[in-house]
Amino acid sequence: MKKKTAAIFSLVMSAVLCAAPVFAEAETEADGNAEFLEALTGTYDELFTVICDPQYDQLWLDNCTEIVGEEMAEDCAVMLKAACAGDIYGQEAVDAYGDGSEGALFDCFFINGVSQFTFDGNVFSGTDEEGKEVFSHEYEYVDQFLLGGMMEGALYETADEDAGEFKYFVLFPDTPESTYHIEFRYGSDLDALAEYNSGDYAYWLAAGILADADQEMIENVIQL
Repeated sequence: MKKKTAAIFSLVMSAVLCAAPVFAEAETEADGNAEFLEALTGTYDELFTVICDPQYDQLWLDNCTEIVGEEMAEDCAVMLKAACAGDIYGQEAVDAYGDGSEGALFDCFFINGVSQFTFDGNVFSGTDEEGKEVFSHEYEYVDQFLLGGMMEGALYETADEDAGEFKYFVLFPDTPESTYHIEFRYGSDLDALAEYNSGDYAYWLAAGILADADQEMIENVIQL
């Protein structure tokens, strides 16, 4: 049993740690141009809230069976989903996981009260669970930005003084067309946003899927 669990854990951690370079090969690069922002246009729900819904359990199981075999498929599916569905980040996560060398769960949900994000050109906005606006600002491209020395994205900043934890956005190359989802970070501290296992945003990376994603898109992102 220990050997089986270790093998599955190794697979899961490899998938998490290798995700950045794989996604970075997306054809649309996050270089701040209008074409990239156009590719992101839409309203997004939390990726893992959607794809971890029980109705997709069999799809996860089928995909894992193809990779690790029937015997380990169920455990593999559970661990893969859990690896990106952590519920702590920042100092609390650092206290729990340290530098992550012995394993860590990433929180890939939305934070700071946002339930849905909308990207519409240079205007980024978010609403809460009741549909009330949490923030809405116009952002300008600043430069390329590196997360943890391994994951490159595009840094955007708003000039609005009341932006708070939505002052900066780092958008990574993923788009609905290229990898069926998006990944991003946002906050008020650039130094902290650049670290993945320390600081206020440690072990957190928001992941979204179009709110109107069809069955094919959902199946594709789970397979990915």
